[in-house]
Amino acid sequence: MPIELLGAFVLFAFVTSITPGPNNMMLLASGVNFGVRRTIPHMLGISIGFLLLVVAVGLGLHQLFERIPATYQALRYAGGAYLLYLAWKIARAGAPEAAGEDSARPMTFLQAAAFQWVNPKAWVMAVGAIATYLPPDSVIGNVILIATLFAVVNLPSVGVWTIIGSLLRRWLEDPLRLRLFNLGMAILLVASLYPLLTSA
Repeated sequence: MPIELLGAFVLFAFVTSITPGPNNMMLLASGVNFGVRRTIPHMLGISIGFLLLVVAVGLGLHQLFERIPATYQALRYAGGAYLLYLAWKIARAGAPEAAGEDSARPMTFLQAAAFQWVNPKAWVMAVGAIATYLPPDSVIGNVILIATLFAVVNLPSVGVWTIIGSLLRRWLEDPLRLRLFNLGMAILLVASLYPLLTSA
């Protein structure tokens, strides 16, 4: 994978991992209600479950790319278009609200890993990463690289929501801070597309 594409992908992985979504909302609540130590299995389950999802999506899409080569470019542009839409949604997003507490214990490793397979944001992230950033050559190696890098970036990113969840929630109650945060995340997401647009 070219270094410019790798840098853009890491930025994409960071922005999509740290912005609000089902996983981060659950971790926000878990960090507040159970603390960091008891939420670690939940965080690890998210990252490992997502890694496996990315590998599965990557290997499946590779078969499609081999059978119908035009789908690679179509999915690449569709992924880029979706990222622009996601950036627009992030820039206009309202204040996140913590997910309600369902029980007196945090989500387990296996529950969190299994949740990735039904999490709409995880599917969009996995398909977006593979369709937009996967080079057509050395596919299996690049799928594993993308999945591993995503997991490495994802774990500390989701950990932020656990560690400072309650502080972040209070910080985002200020309308100006919320607007600046969302705008910054949207700009970073659009910036991650630059190498793709210039290499097209």
